[in-house]
Amino acid sequence: MSKLDKATPTPDRLLTIQDVSDRCQVATKTVRRWIKGNELAAFRLGRQWRISEKDLKHFLRERWNG
Repeated sequence: MSKLDKATPTPDRLLTIQDVSDRCQVATKTVRRWIKGNELAAFRLGRQWRISEKDLKHFLRERWNG
């Protein structure tokens, strides 16, 4: 591995609504409601929503700590 490879940050994995639903054990409709209510950061790639792992962790941390 070169120095350049070590210095290049790796992007967060992008999750689908279904991925988030499975991880949180809630319905996909609930995840969509979180996104629509601006509670969970997400963006559209084409016609599909994507959530970064970093944003999901932040969302869960905020929910956990109340």
